[in-house]
Amino acid sequence: MKLTHEQPLPKMCPGQFAELKVDGSETTFLRRPISVNYVDEEKNEVWFLIHEIGDGTRNLGTMEVGDRLNVVMPLGNGFTMPSSGDEKVLLVGGGVGTAPLLFMGKEMVKLGCRPAFLLGGRSAGDLMQLDIFRALGDVYITTEDASEGEKGFVTQHSVLQREHFDRIATCGPKPMMMAVARYAKSKGIPCEVSLENMMACGVGACLCCVENTTEGHLCVCKEGPVFNTNRLLWQI
Repeated sequence: MKLTHEQPLPKMCPGQFAELKVDGSETTFLRRPISVNYVDEEKNEVWFLIHEIGDGTRNLGTMEVGDRLNVVMPLGNGFTMPSSGDEKVLLVGGGVGTAPLLFMGKEMVKLGCRPAFLLGGRSAGDLMQLDIFRALGDVYITTEDASEGEKGFVTQHSVLQREHFDRIATCGPKPMMMAVARYAKSKGIPCEVSLENMMACGVGACLCCVENTTEGHLCVCKEGPVFNTNRLLWQI
């Protein structure tokens, strides 16, 4: 989904998200939190990668050119950007969790960095926007059925044995992110994850997205969704 506005869009950072209001659905009462997928400043566009898995997202998928959508954005805190062009950052994504990593890769290129993307899916059909990823940096792929790239999970890709990375950022299913965090910890590599806890308000008022951390219970929507894994109580 690509959205624009008559006025310039607000400044957004990789890892932030938006709350999209769903109109016309009798079963959807709350906004849907969706990661910022890409920002095209020249066209004044923001992109969202939406997986149609419920009434709310299926309703969003029926929107047509010219329709208007109520959006609250940007929300939350994003990924830490590289401090220099020499920093090697690996961006690991699974499924629609690849969405914020495309935007991060774009912003890294603007800083003089060449991002490395490690993308995983069950099969080749689960891998999205590959042409854009490849235009930005180095792309490594795993699929569980070996239909594209190396067979297996992202943490089994051979690039992790060949290359050293200064930092890792990841977004996707929690088991995948935990496996990536476990790998990063074993190598002493700083790692940030984008949590996908169930959200409602998006501003820290309803407390439904609370995560237990080393600093106590924090709202993922307000304090995150991006956290350094050192702040989480994951058993890795």
